[in-house]
Amino acid sequence: MSNGTGRFVWYELMTTDAEAAADFYRSVVGWSAADAGMPGMAYTLFSAGGRQVAGAMALARDALDAGERPGWTGYVAVDDVDAAAARLTQRGGTVHRPPADIPNVGRFAAVADPQGAAFALFAPAGTGAAPAAATPGTPGHVGWHELMAGDWRTAFAFYADLFGWTTAEAMDMGPLGTYQTFAQDGETIGGMMTGPPDCPAPFWQYYFGVAGIDAAAARVTGGGGRVLMGPQEVPGGAWIIQCLDPQGATFALLAPRR
Repeated sequence: MSNGTGRFVWYELMTTDAEAAADFYRSVVGWSAADAGMPGMAYTLFSAGGRQVAGAMALARDALDAGERPGWTGYVAVDDVDAAAARLTQRGGTVHRPPADIPNVGRFAAVADPQGAAFALFAPAGTGAAPAAATPGTPGHVGWHELMAGDWRTAFAFYADLFGWTTAEAMDMGPLGTYQTFAQDGETIGGMMTGPPDCPAPFWQYYFGVAGIDAAAARVTGGGGRVLMGPQEVPGGAWIIQCLDPQGATFALLAPRR
């Protein structure tokens, strides 16, 4: 939809060292980074081609003491955060942080689906529309959203009900089961599958676009990160790697060539 409802519109990294993380992602993804200038709060804005695409901030000590660890969160646009949070809880999801305003930006809530995968709900301030998605494959932008679910079928039913997502192509992954892609407003934006037995918990993973996967993998390891899987070619001819950044947050990279 033109207002972005049901689409991922922002990505946020919570980490133990925001300055070091900014240096790492600048090198790996090619982002520029700048302080957001928010009163009483250090928040880094990442941009690609002059367009803001993501943010990062340090985890608070009480969050670390409570067991929270570095990770990326995707924000999904909704018309009304409070109403969406209420629907989510009615359908078995969890609200970790109740709806709250970000001055001059919008309203958000930190939530999780019934199987525990975390994400956020977001509505822009005033009558503003959520940012339009970049053309798929644009370097520096998220090109794919992937859910490792406890059970993909029940997970999909939850998201379809909450956001209006529809099924797209289903791929047979052999012993790993079905990989179900999903669409919003007719555009395929991601995929989900039941996680393998060694998957510690359901989670969302985001694929950042880069020009070439081999050079990007070298930047990951050269910057102190790890390549956990790949390079692997995926349907359509693109290449991916799945990674861990130096502070322990998982992420993935997507490129049109090796």
